Amino acid sequence: MMPVITVTNLSKRFNLEAGFFARFGRFVYAVHDVSFSIGKNESYGLVGESGCGKTTTARLLVRMYESDGGDIFFNDSIDVRHLKSGELKQYREKVKYVFQDPARSLNPRMTIYEALVSGYRFSSRWPGQKRARSEAAAILEEVGLSEADLERRPAEFSGGQRQRISIARGLLMEPELLICDEVVSALDVSIQGQILNLLLDIKARRSLSFLFIAHDLKVASYFCDRIGVMYRGEFMEEAPAENLYRNAAHPYTKLLFSAASRSPFDGAEAAAASPAPLGEVKTATARIAGCAFAERCPLAEERCLRDRPDMRETGAGGLARCHKV
Repeated sequence: MMPVITVTNLSKRFNLEAGFFARFGRFVYAVHDVSFSIGKNESYGLVGESGCGKTTTARLLVRMYESDGGDIFFNDSIDVRHLKSGELKQYREKVKYVFQDPARSLNPRMTIYEALVSGYRFSSRWPGQKRARSEAAAILEEVGLSEADLERRPAEFSGGQRQRISIARGLLMEPELLICDEVVSALDVSIQGQILNLLLDIKARRSLSFLFIAHDLKVASYFCDRIGVMYRGEFMEEAPAENLYRNAAHPYTKLLFSAASRSPFDGAEAAAASPAPLGEVKTATARIAGCAFAERCPLAEERCLRDRPDMRETGAGGLARCHKV
């Protein structure tokens, strides 16, 4: 399967202090040595706690941030990191980004039609006003809304409906890769299922590739073909979703699955027996010599703190960054 996008040894650091008078030289290491690829008609998941680097990785792919090192190739031939302005514009027509919060990504002053075509009208694919309106109506119907909704405004819709509109906007230019950044995390569980099933229908109908970002490993396992698990800017494990769900190899992946299984109604005794709760990942302000997860790992030993493990094969197409594998 030819990859739509290939990422090799991608890295990004940010200056720790912001502002005009901020000192330069102290950094947050957000993404470190990340490599993966996404095939045609494949859904690839990036999963981890808040602050693990998954959203930064996605934004590097569309150059919302500029990477410090590594390579990004689109369709095996386009070097994304070195595209000039006109070439970058054409690339962004083929790789579209759907944000987590549709209430913030949709301009409340625009009608739905204006929100859908605001970027389209400046693209190389703009077909004219009449054809664009017809396409906007068709794409709204594809995501479960109607042509009559074109003249309404975002505030008139529920959160799930606004997310459908955001997805429609991403699909309007017929991209090859759709990046979905936590698109269901703010929705009720029943609405999450509807949006996930909508994305599965779109994937099948359009042969579209997805980069799906989530903090819930079970949600990602339902939607994705393959999953990369991130912690402190690094990949801890990568495997086909079905294998990862059944046979997670890395201690951090097992922790994510156990956290997803816990109910908020579990008693204190069950909570005490569970692994440490998940939340926001501790920021890496220096290069980590050993395993990034060693401080929290129940299996850690001295060499885990000293030596960074390589990604090793776990069987059935899986890789894990762990000395114990």
